[in-house]
Amino acid sequence: MSRSSYAAVPLSARLSAIAAMTAVVVASNVLVQYPVEARIGGVDLADLLTWGAFSYPLAFLVTDLTNRRFGARVARRIVFAGFAVAVMLSLEFSTPRIALASGFAFLVGQLLDVTLFDRLRRAVSWWKAPFVGSVAGSITDTTVFFSLAFAPVFAFIAASDAFAIDWAPLLGVATVATPRWISWALADLSVKLLFAIVLLVPYRLVMNVLWPLPVARTA
Repeated sequence: MSRSSYAAVPLSARLSAIAAMTAVVVASNVLVQYPVEARIGGVDLADLLTWGAFSYPLAFLVTDLTNRRFGARVARRIVFAGFAVAVMLSLEFSTPRIALASGFAFLVGQLLDVTLFDRLRRAVSWWKAPFVGSVAGSITDTTVFFSLAFAPVFAFIAASDAFAIDWAPLLGVATVATPRWISWALADLSVKLLFAIVLLVPYRLVMNVLWPLPVARTA
């Protein structure tokens, strides 16, 4: 059932996947309002990260497990459902420019993950599909979101946030100065890449339930 049509997938499975994706999007939209109040090596993480950076990578886990169990076609439907929720919530919690950037980044990043996962799903190493898909999706998602949301080149959408484009030391420690949104993007991407590794553990555990690996035959 690796390439099921959407209608052929049990309703309970579809609703569960959509509910999981919705929960991740809702949690991320709420947690993005809370900075990480901690310091590491003299760097104030509150200036770089929000708790939303830690919940959002779970969207890739939901997408990959859906893709693994039901195939790319169904996974894309779940992504589009999550996209609709993301746009509605972003419009509620943020400005139209942030909402546009958030929704478009989510859609592009998740669809890239689905495509790469589908191409690598039959790789000998079980971790390649979720890891490569999540890394590529995370890089794309981060680049698209922070560029559309803050880069002056996209100011025609709406005026750029003055604080975001102010120059400051890179990641709060480097002697090189960059616009603040560059540091935000790098910090956010660092968390996503870390989670691309960490989430391989729950992926493997759940995968063994939803799509068990074949048992080796004994002589």
